[in-house]
Amino acid sequence: MSVQAQRPATPGGPEPSPFVPGQRGAPPVGRARLTALTDRMDPGVRHAARRLLVVIMLLPLLLILAHEAPRLVQAPLVLGYGFLVLTVTVSMLFIAYSRYDDPSRRTLRGRPRHLDRFPELPARARVSFLVAVKDEEDGIEACVRSMAGSDYPNLQIVVVDDASTDGTPAVLRRLARELPLRVLYLEHNVGKKHALVRAAELADGDILAFTDSDCVLAPDALRRCVTALALHRELGAVSGHARALNADESVLSKAQDVWYEGQFRVAKAAEATFGSVSCVSGPLAVFRRDAIVNYLPAWAGDRFLGGEFRFATDRQLTGYVLGQKWKGRKLKAQYADSPFVTERNHPELPWRIGYVQSAKVWTTVPARFRPFMRQQVRWKKSFIRNLFFTGTFMWRRGLGPAVLFYGHVLWVLCAPLMAVRHLVWAPYHGLWFLTGLYLGGVLLKGVVWGLAFKADNPRSTRWRYRPLMSLLSSLVLSWLLPYSLLTIRRGVWSRRLS
Repeated sequence: MSVQAQRPATPGGPEPSPFVPGQRGAPPVGRARLTALTDRMDPGVRHAARRLLVVIMLLPLLLILAHEAPRLVQAPLVLGYGFLVLTVTVSMLFIAYSRYDDPSRRTLRGRPRHLDRFPELPARARVSFLVAVKDEEDGIEACVRSMAGSDYPNLQIVVVDDASTDGTPAVLRRLARELPLRVLYLEHNVGKKHALVRAAELADGDILAFTDSDCVLAPDALRRCVTALALHRELGAVSGHARALNADESVLSKAQDVWYEGQFRVAKAAEATFGSVSCVSGPLAVFRRDAIVNYLPAWAGDRFLGGEFRFATDRQLTGYVLGQKWKGRKLKAQYADSPFVTERNHPELPWRIGYVQSAKVWTTVPARFRPFMRQQVRWKKSFIRNLFFTGTFMWRRGLGPAVLFYGHVLWVLCAPLMAVRHLVWAPYHGLWFLTGLYLGGVLLKGVVWGLAFKADNPRSTRWRYRPLMSLLSSLVLSWLLPYSLLTIRRGVWSRRLS
């Protein structure tokens, strides 16, 4: 391993990122005025008005549920699944749009009673921004330039090249002569988790921030996440808001872009209202050092079903913050000799985890089907592994987080069974109406999520691709869960999408 550290070529610091998707356009004037109006409201009045507005927007779906409820008793096998899916969808949308506040813009409601249990961050907290890369010659420059272009002032950037075999090291050497980077060149491939932990050995920040090597960040994204942590000492970590960097490349990438928006703006926002975001996603994952550093050796050495689990799961890293109150002491004891533990043993606290909608980051998504499937298999394996960790304590974090987490787990586990029932069993027995009802329900759900996208992005017509993603998820991706379980030992780390 060799280490190379360079200072900026100019006294003024790094040049801004040449490509910033977040600067494509200002928010619509109407939305800006509405935001300014609600900011002037009393918090109680503002939340009441939001709840009323969201109920009005969801009224057509509520009327459908009310109309079908009496028939549910007569035909539970036919209507039950669709009724449940629509109820969950309406509930998620209501929670996300009526309760969520961006913690970098407003003080959150419902904070813990004993805030003094959580140490305050320094007034000018130092941030160590880490990224690991392997064979990313074409994309790493935009990623690193966007990291260096962050408008947060007290910043350390560490890049780890995990023994790339293409031109990535040459790109990094050139960037290191120009930008304030610290670059590690590993001689042997160790995998993403181990590479990031090697980077963390050099990190001296009060906050550890991670991004992926195929991502580009808005200049203010990191600052907004740090602001959220500084304003809310109970937050041990926050996730940024990710969209597709290459959305226009294909129909598949357009569909994923709309899907990403929903997974962050709706799913993560709903979890954030309970302070229990279950996955601080890799495109922009920001942790307080005292909430995560003791658990980095446990993350690197994670084992599952008797062997090393090589995937760098964002969910697992998040789980160490969510569950350290119940799991932390045992995990630290397993790695008691690690410098990450011996340097300073931080108390196990009931941290909360948030989501910062205004912290924008863009990630390259698979534009073709085969890379997309490989990515989905990798995510399914991470989901399975994390279920056996986070699933053992999430019920302790309260009713709301438990319902959202275990409800999602139940949905993922039931999806392949429902696909078999409606697409194989029903046609075999001539129940074509049931098959049509299932497909219609899948499309309806996609349209609803698409309209939510349209509400947040009124200038975009991309919402039309969301039903396609729902069909793909139900008809194809649901089958990957049993396959991922059977092949969970197989896998290498690479973010290449070709």
